[in-house]
Amino acid sequence: AAAIKSRLKVIFCVGETLLEKRKKITKQILSKQIIKGLNKIKNKKNILIAYEPVWAIGSGLIPIKSELLETVNFIKGKVNGAKVLYGGSVNSKNINTLKNIDNIDGFLIGGASQDSNNFIDIIKKTYN
Repeated sequence: AAAIKSRLKVIFCVGETLLEKRKKITKQILSKQIIKGLNKIKNKKNILIAYEPVWAIGSGLIPIKSELLETVNFIKGKVNGAKVLYGGSVNSKNINTLKNIDNIDGFLIGGASQDSNNFIDIIKKTYN
């Protein structure tokens, strides 16, 4: 709330654990996170939501395309007009797959950004 009040851009991260994914309660978990985290924020235009499945972070694994489409659409439906980024093992090997998922508005690059050559490769592949 303080960041929004100060007119800063905020990246609000949501995501489920592997156990929650296996129990097929991803939408329930994300809904709870969004409601709890954003319920007192009236003006959400400076908020980007990053979908970062906990089970994917640092694992090299990413959700399949149909899961990502469905999950990102779900998030956008919960927060009208939200821009949704994907984060969670984004790297130079999977960026071509990820960039072709139409409803993702961008990427939150974690560990792969620590190596400048790798990060530059991700950027180049994103725009080519």
